[in-house]
Amino acid sequence: MSLRCPACGDSYADRWRCRCGAPLEFSDQPLPPTETPEDASIDPRNGLWTFEDFLPVGADPSDRVTLGEGYTPMVDVPEWDATFKLEYVFPTGSFKDRGATATLTRAMEVGADRIVEDSSGNAGAAIATYAARAGIDAEIYVPAGVKESKVKAIRRAGADVVRVEGSREDVTDACIDAVTDGEAWYASHAWNPAFFAGTATMAYEIAHQRDWSVPDAVVMPLGHGTMFLGAYGGFRALRDAGWTDRVPKLLGAQAAGYAPIAAELHGKDAVVGDNTVADGIQIRQPVQKDSILDAIEATDGDAIALSKEAVASELKTPPPRRVLHRTDVCSRTRRSGGVPKSGRHRVGRRRGRPALGKRAEGVAQKPSVRLMRPKRPLRSSAPGADSVSPSGLSGLSASTTVRPARSQYGHASRSS
Repeated sequence: MSLRCPACGDSYADRWRCRCGAPLEFSDQPLPPTETPEDASIDPRNGLWTFEDFLPVGADPSDRVTLGEGYTPMVDVPEWDATFKLEYVFPTGSFKDRGATATLTRAMEVGADRIVEDSSGNAGAAIATYAARAGIDAEIYVPAGVKESKVKAIRRAGADVVRVEGSREDVTDACIDAVTDGEAWYASHAWNPAFFAGTATMAYEIAHQRDWSVPDAVVMPLGHGTMFLGAYGGFRALRDAGWTDRVPKLLGAQAAGYAPIAAELHGKDAVVGDNTVADGIQIRQPVQKDSILDAIEATDGDAIALSKEAVASELKTPPPRRVLHRTDVCSRTRRSGGVPKSGRHRVGRRRGRPALGKRAEGVAQKPSVRLMRPKRPLRSSAPGADSVSPSGLSGLSASTTVRPARSQYGHASRSS
């Protein structure tokens, strides 16, 4: 599928960004031919590719680069009155596998034989792993001070690691230089629209696991916005297809000192600090900033900044009170969440506008999503979830609803 620029309208067969400097998007959002999900062939055994009718890549199954990713469990957490989607249950341990499977599939479609990516860790590991699966050489640019465990994950996949001194932005600039010089295809999780098409599958899964209902709100960590904008695009596509009736409120949690979205909404005084704990979302200049703000505006959402102390305190809380600590997605209905109780802030919409008068709760460390629901009896929505140690819930997402019984694959099954 071709690409188009939403800013100037130019179209391209393939390019990493528009000549005007804006990010590109796919020319069309595919929608399923069926008017209702009941008429579609949704089979979780096919992973996230069961939603192929929504995906702008992978029309030819032989191009798909997959490791069986998708359909992460949903677990109810009574202490949060919410449900969390365990987005760490992926081949490389993070939701970035959603974007990686779609991005490397796109790379196969355009005939790329070498790819580059810049990342502080998880995205690099995901892209490197899926590049290995595709048989494509990969080079991952990382900050010089990145955690050695993240570098090992990239190298284990056979990719070359290029350490870059300076800021996170310097790492991106070095990678873009390699792309500009024609050395490789840019498999960027911040620029490549295929990556966002992949992360949109989280929204499709949430709706399916909730028996095609949409939570009132979804709470996520917010850096470059790959999960945030993916969720927005996914929920919009479901609504446009007629499979659901609305798009949930989107709430983002950023790291203090690295919170341009929260600063735009609430002023610079609201984001003061240096949250070095939430290293996965330390992005001062997100490529998709305008799109993130548009998504917040369109969904009556919000974003706030969390201090290092608030996040560190939550991480030190012993089980069972600590219910999540890595990449999570959470949804609820009664409260807007995503912030540790120790770090509550009043939330508003755009800077200078009246506050919403609600308080946000949750955890914003490495990317997570939280879904919100009405107050109802809570129970696990994934097989075997009761045996999971709370200290191991490092990639959660939450959603709210009363769901029918689940099949062995963790999706909602209907009674005839």
